[in-house]
Amino acid sequence: MPYFDLFDSHSHLDAPEFEHDRSEVVARAQAEGVNRQLLPAVEFASWSNLKDVCDRYAGLYPAYGLHPMYLASHRPEHIPALRHWIEKEKPNAVGECGLDFFVDDLDPEQQRFYFIEQLKLAREFELPVVVHARRAVDEVIASIRKTGALRGVIHSYSGSEEQARQLFNLGFSLGIGGPITYDRAQRLRRLVTAMPIEHLLLETDSPDQPNAGYRGQRNEPVRLLDVLKVVAELRGQPEEEIARVTAANAERLFLG
Repeated sequence: MPYFDLFDSHSHLDAPEFEHDRSEVVARAQAEGVNRQLLPAVEFASWSNLKDVCDRYAGLYPAYGLHPMYLASHRPEHIPALRHWIEKEKPNAVGECGLDFFVDDLDPEQQRFYFIEQLKLAREFELPVVVHARRAVDEVIASIRKTGALRGVIHSYSGSEEQARQLFNLGFSLGIGGPITYDRAQRLRRLVTAMPIEHLLLETDSPDQPNAGYRGQRNEPVRLLDVLKVVAELRGQPEEEIARVTAANAERLFLG
């Protein structure tokens, strides 16, 4: 079996679901070539633990931010706190941030405030931004365009091909993970088949978004190999090539 050098561009390995066996999860991933992972934060209270996890294991890189689905725990003072944290810790990205108009009880205006303020921080510190966009891709694109001078990734991309083209033109990549492994994801599969490979990142979103065949189970970074296999089959390219290019894309974005 070939050995890959893969980069999981979106993993929540700091989550409590990994508290009892995190070392084994990291070891399983690295044994199969998933040697690097970007860990985006979701709320102020999680930053310190995320830093500790990244300090403890080689190949884990932190991003700090305020996720829209954790809106109830965010406070306006967390924005200056994030600015200070970025200055002090020098993370690899800002995020996870974004907009989620799928969940009804997440106030859109509050979401917009935290998202725009984080985009401004990413621009100020010249850091990539990790964006969550659910039923909000058009507004996310408009916000990125309005803020300007940004680069980053729309993680777990679920938009259209036309929206994807706009994002490519803005210098953004698409994060592709577990959903691509489902046969019903025809629109996403068509996009991934034809999109420019230089904008493609692979991710797991562990412990969430498990692959086909693992529904209802905790996801983990080693399953990035299943995503790789499906993407390579769709594009008619060797897995080794997809692994090499997507890892280089992630390195350029987060470590460059």
